[in-house]
Amino acid sequence: MTSIERTAYPRFKKHISKKELEQVYTPSQAELNFISKLARKYELRLGATLLLKSFQRLGYFPVFKDIPRPIVQHISELLNFQGNPYLDYEERTLYRQHQNIRSYLDVLEYNRKGARIIETSMTAAAQVMDNPADIINVAIEELVRQRVELPAFSTLDRMAGKIRHAVNQSFFDMVNAKLTYYEKDQLEELLNVADPKQKSILNTLKELPKRSSLQHLQRLLDHIVRLSNTVGANYHLDGIPHTKIKHFAAEARIMDVAELKDFNVAKRHVLLLSLIYRTRIKARDDLANMFIKRMNHIHQRGKDELEQLRIRHRHKTEFLVATLSNVIDTLDTYPEDAEAGRAVRQLLIDQGGLEAIQDDCAAITAYSGDNYYPLLWRFYRSHRATLFRMVHLLDLTSTSQDQSLIQAINLLLEYENRRIAIIDEKVDFSFTNERWKKTIIKGDKINRQHFEVCVFSSLAAEIKSGDISIYGSETYADYREQLLPWVECEPLVANYCEQLNFPNNAQDFTTHLKDWLSTVANTIDQNYPSNGHVTIGENGVPVLKRHMSKEPTASSKELETTLLQRLPERNVIDVLCDVAHWTGWTRHFGPLSGSDPKIDNPTERYILTAFTYGCNLGPAQASRHLRGTVTPHMLSFVNRRHCDVNKLNSAMEDIINHYHQFKLPKIWGEGKTAAADGTKYDMYDQNLMAEYHIRYGGYGGIAYHHVADNYVALFSHFIPCGVWEAIYIIEGLLKNKSDIQPDTVHADTQGQSAPVFALAYLLGINLMPRIRNWHDLKMFKPDKDVKYKHIDSLFKDVINWEIIETHWQDLLQVVLSIKTGKISSSMILRKLGNYSRKNRLYQAFRELGRVVRTVFLLRYISDLDLREQITATTNKVEAYNGFTKWLFFGGGGTITENDPEEQEKIIKYNDLVANALIYHNVVDQTRILKELVNEGYLINREDIARLSPYITSHIKRFGDYIIDINIVPDPVDVEFSIEQNE
Repeated sequence: MTSIERTAYPRFKKHISKKELEQVYTPSQAELNFISKLARKYELRLGATLLLKSFQRLGYFPVFKDIPRPIVQHISELLNFQGNPYLDYEERTLYRQHQNIRSYLDVLEYNRKGARIIETSMTAAAQVMDNPADIINVAIEELVRQRVELPAFSTLDRMAGKIRHAVNQSFFDMVNAKLTYYEKDQLEELLNVADPKQKSILNTLKELPKRSSLQHLQRLLDHIVRLSNTVGANYHLDGIPHTKIKHFAAEARIMDVAELKDFNVAKRHVLLLSLIYRTRIKARDDLANMFIKRMNHIHQRGKDELEQLRIRHRHKTEFLVATLSNVIDTLDTYPEDAEAGRAVRQLLIDQGGLEAIQDDCAAITAYSGDNYYPLLWRFYRSHRATLFRMVHLLDLTSTSQDQSLIQAINLLLEYENRRIAIIDEKVDFSFTNERWKKTIIKGDKINRQHFEVCVFSSLAAEIKSGDISIYGSETYADYREQLLPWVECEPLVANYCEQLNFPNNAQDFTTHLKDWLSTVANTIDQNYPSNGHVTIGENGVPVLKRHMSKEPTASSKELETTLLQRLPERNVIDVLCDVAHWTGWTRHFGPLSGSDPKIDNPTERYILTAFTYGCNLGPAQASRHLRGTVTPHMLSFVNRRHCDVNKLNSAMEDIINHYHQFKLPKIWGEGKTAAADGTKYDMYDQNLMAEYHIRYGGYGGIAYHHVADNYVALFSHFIPCGVWEAIYIIEGLLKNKSDIQPDTVHADTQGQSAPVFALAYLLGINLMPRIRNWHDLKMFKPDKDVKYKHIDSLFKDVINWEIIETHWQDLLQVVLSIKTGKISSSMILRKLGNYSRKNRLYQAFRELGRVVRTVFLLRYISDLDLREQITATTNKVEAYNGFTKWLFFGGGGTITENDPEEQEKIIKYNDLVANALIYHNVVDQTRILKELVNEGYLINREDIARLSPYITSHIKRFGDYIIDINIVPDPVDVEFSIEQNE
């Protein structure tokens, strides 16, 4: 059975606030008039009113005894009912009231039509969803949309289980009908273990890649070959939606051989085939990542070698300079050319001879101008055989009409086993730069060694930029195939443009942008004389007025001190327990099947698991401090089998949504803006995620957080140190499904890229990064002929409006594809993160981004309040980074997991614990502030605005931990007002 807590099935709250009673359960005058006509007796009026207001809230009629007492008392007082609120109707009276209330609310009774609606919606949902709770939620949404009464939850649960089983079984039967007897035997062989000391073949297929090295690259290629030789082909799973395949694969991944054998044969085969299919995709992604890292490593070694050569050649350079100086002195001493020539020749002979000096000049000239390319062969040579093997295994395709690199790769393959130094072929080198051409081409011949290094370097760059795609990959697939076809986009354009106030055709859209840029530039120019926040010097460089931070007042310091003194001491587990009671965040955890957890005390286990991983203690260490309450295996089991990234995101949303109901955080911010920033977490280096971070030092990954202006964390990603953080600025907002939906995002300098500005603008997101080196960014005029009286020197170039108008359809196709979930914004921005002359999408986004960024920069330099707002909000996310690190106190703050999915889960757990503590701190702060107001303490809004929920002084982190989930905390009070105090 599916747990009702995991669904959207409406139920009465355990604790109902006074405000909710007034807003939700108070009948209007029209409703009272309807009730008076429906029933004459006070008792029947009370019952009818309770049924009406309950049905409006729930969508079905509850049993009288299930209606919470506060609701009964509230409505009794409104109706001046003095008798016993215990109600017991005759069946026909109750039936009549039900019918009349349905008619009044224009809702249909649940009957066969309702059952058909449920069956149709659930069948469609089960094609792409597997969790019964999600399938039930779809049916509930459809019943509400069609204004049909909700049936009992048991009815929905029974139908969801039945339909899900039927849909899945149809998939299982379809796939098994395609399998031959030999293929079925091969699948069963994956689960056999001949030697108890060895692992099954299935476990070897689940192996994760290690850190980027030549040896591990070779092992990954071996792994891909094993996967290719393993049973299963794409056609076996044809007809099964991709989301279902991912779910089946995730289910198979967390199970061991014995558990898989417990399934029926048909299901077992589909789970194994799904796992093999997804593992092949993941292996290709990992191979591309490792290849890009290896080529970057080779180039870095070349740069380092060049620097060492410069150091070694420095004395030669000094010698040659001294020699040249002596030559000049000699020429100055001997006025006659003949005498001067003989003296110079003798001087050069004395300095070592012409040949030696010429060699020194050649050595220095060879590596001048930062050209380290000739040095790369030495470091590439050991990789040569492995990289050729990789090219043979991968199916590479150009995503543009330019086939020059693919042709170069094919030429390389022809010469793979030939031992020649020169290639006498005509090659189109349009795929590379001039420096490489000068290195490769000598006369009309091609140096084979340098040519090889150039081709593989270009391949790595074009895979990263999306100009080359890998068939069967996910991250590096052809992004064009993942876009929504324009035929499907076209009907959506008008409505989408209307929502964002954009013109719905290319010409008007371009004109709209040009007018916008012109208007802003003219306004800034006109207001410049009265703007004391920026001055433009004679050299055309603007100077911004420095922002002076405000010192806290004595009253704000006193308020903060008083609050800290009154905060009760708590430990992290108590906080998680209290917040679980208030928000029910643990309801999202459970088996992947969606059924009720078959473990003892599931809520307690979920809290302990969140504490264990969120504070980075690890199962063994946490178990020791929990005095044997749970074993390490129990904690590890719950983490692996009952928690995944999606469940953690849903649990976070519950806490955020309850947090958003409080009045106190709204003094800090309305939740309309958010800030994005990353912080490094240390890791072991034996995984593909870990990279060395130059700024922070050491190996690790980046937790990239989106934090609202009211201090709560909305979403997070865990990404490698070397990745361009800007690609996740927008994705975090799009994936945030909570009630707090910011439309403005601030970021650090990473967010200043023109394509990011463009994509944010088209998605209706106002990007306002904090830009440190903004002088280095170009501003663009709307027209080359326009001249500004005061700010003309700010502009360095002109917008190419033709590019935007020409590619308007491409821009809209990308945005609508993101909005419909066909492709992620991070994948698109990854393609746009590197300049590519082949990528027309890049060129269009860059030009649009130049418009949006210029408008922002003009406002940024002329508006001190805007700069202060950006600084204040980005400071909050930086403070949040420190707050989460304080809670991440176990294991020396180092993530010990090598599985990327587990690494991301740990960051999500950490965010969950952090948000729970933020929520609890706001509960305590609200209570204390109300006490202070009642005691006559003078409080003003400015002092409260300086407070923060990132308080840790009262939190106990270390020692033994005791959990008692049965202790029910006092109900929270979200209301807070200081009007009476001001």
